[in-house]
Amino acid sequence: MTITVFIRYQLDPFKRDRFEEYARNWLTIIPNCGGNLLGYWMPHEGTSNIAFGLISFESLADYEAYRARLRADVDGRENFQFAEGERLILAEERTFLRQVEP
Repeated sequence: MTITVFIRYQLDPFKRDRFEEYARNWLTIIPNCGGNLLGYWMPHEGTSNIAFGLISFESLADYEAYRARLRADVDGRENFQFAEGERLILAEERTFLRQVEP
């Protein structure tokens, strides 16, 4: 059963451009660490402080293995440190979803 991690970010709306840089960095890091990145979505109109990321995995075990690889990855650690140093993310929520099958 495939699971998708739905990440909801609450951003500092005055740092959206820096968050977009952070998200763009994940476009190569996540696949390199084993995640099937569906993408990142930035505010366009309306709410200016919410962004989303979606990443799929074959199982929760695959997700846990990915998280371990991500923590060990130099680029991944640097990207986390970038976000913390810039204080881009005010809150982050993760929801684990499965697709409804016919």
